[in-house]
Amino acid sequence: MKRISSITFVIFLFLSITKENSFSQDTVKIMTYNLLNYSGSTFKDQNFRKTIKYINPDILVCEEVISQTAVNNMLTNVMNYYSPGTYSSGTFFNGPDTDNSVFYKSSKFIFLYNQPITTSLRTINLFVLKHIASGDTIRLFAVHLKAGSTSGDSTQRLNEVNTLRTVTNTYPNGTEFAVMGDFNIYRSTEPAYQKLVQVQSGNEGHFIDPLSMPGLWNQSVYSQYHTQSTRTRNLNDSGATGGLDDRFDMILNSKGLTDEGKIKYIPGSLKPIGNDGNHYNDSINKSPNTSVPDSIANSLYFGSDHLPVVSLYKFDSYYKTLNLTALLEGSYSPISNQLSRRDTFSVYIRSTVSPYLKIDSAKAVIDSLTLTGQFSFKYTLPGSYYIVTDHFNSIETWSKTGGENMFSGSQYYNYDFTSDVSKAYGNNLILKGTKYCIYSGDTNKDGVVDASDLSVVDNEAFIGSSGRFLIADLNCDNIVDGADISIADNNSFANVTAIVPVGLSILK
Repeated sequence: MKRISSITFVIFLFLSITKENSFSQDTVKIMTYNLLNYSGSTFKDQNFRKTIKYINPDILVCEEVISQTAVNNMLTNVMNYYSPGTYSSGTFFNGPDTDNSVFYKSSKFIFLYNQPITTSLRTINLFVLKHIASGDTIRLFAVHLKAGSTSGDSTQRLNEVNTLRTVTNTYPNGTEFAVMGDFNIYRSTEPAYQKLVQVQSGNEGHFIDPLSMPGLWNQSVYSQYHTQSTRTRNLNDSGATGGLDDRFDMILNSKGLTDEGKIKYIPGSLKPIGNDGNHYNDSINKSPNTSVPDSIANSLYFGSDHLPVVSLYKFDSYYKTLNLTALLEGSYSPISNQLSRRDTFSVYIRSTVSPYLKIDSAKAVIDSLTLTGQFSFKYTLPGSYYIVTDHFNSIETWSKTGGENMFSGSQYYNYDFTSDVSKAYGNNLILKGTKYCIYSGDTNKDGVVDASDLSVVDNEAFIGSSGRFLIADLNCDNIVDGADISIADNNSFANVTAIVPVGLSILK
């Protein structure tokens, strides 16, 4: 048998670990966009679809959506226009005024629910989504606060934010959530803004603004952060005019998103798309715009009076759990349907493509009563893999031919080697009673049960070795005797060998 050199193996292993670590984080782009009384129109759709294609968000939270029909139209004629099936939409609730909606890449997220939070004006929506690769949950609050610059308008915005804080203040410390949308706030001293960022004793329900903008926001020094209005003249679509001079659209993060954790806001990533800082009190498509191509500047101009705002978030790879059911031939009793003892297994996750690199590994105990163990993996992303079991005196056993599509949509995966002989690569299992077991007897871990293994067991039986976890104690009864010799002799006679994918040498 030709063995791969040690240097080659180390290189393969290094590349495997490096590759998997590089993909253990996923950068997610979250975008908020006021669509300006969106009901669906051919002209607006033409502009929005260009914008969406250019920005390519993973999650889009929208304000000023008129109806479920508008959501359906946006999904079909904008979000999925160039790449059908890429996006899905979350549950929509039609409230007393214009409403919020969410669209997401279904390859990256699962939509869990939309929780409407009633205020005296517009509904605040809590969109909850689960990141597929990590299994982590993010909570996104969509707001469209009261417009206007009067003291009454300011008080109304404060009341809406107070309602929001009654929800976020109940979250455990470290919860990862963000609020986004059209806030209609004019300055950092406004009560609604102060309430949003107010740190209170006993909770972490406050939000953290990635930008430091003290004072009035409608001034040229803050021109690169303004989001309304995209035009100086009236386009007969009820949009505001006057050019870019207000920071109404924001994305603010919880402390849990700002601190290092499973989900983290990437500092410096908050950006109003299309704002190059050179269009204060001017139309976004006045040439030159150094931030986006002219075609996108035009789409932003005609699509809405607001600019979309994006932030980037890092989702760390979360531990995945494999619930593995496996039995050892020597220690399993069909009569009691139990193992002689709890025993430690090593499990490797390996690529289904030659040279079948090791992607991840874990150790856990297979319970003697449940016959199952929980193996946790850090670097395994959703995909197809072989599951490889290893035990200190049994044959290395691979999962069925072709591998398993694991962790798609869940951080848990179940695999049962005992239910069918085909669950092992090459049907490499032995039937005891009604359950299939992993062959025992490979005491020297060379991938085959042969005379050398039989010799180890025979010698230990001859001297009457006893004790826990002896390499020659194949039936796990804490003594090496004739019963162990019988197992080794039968498997040696049958030339029991580890069966692995074609072209792979058994390396130990």
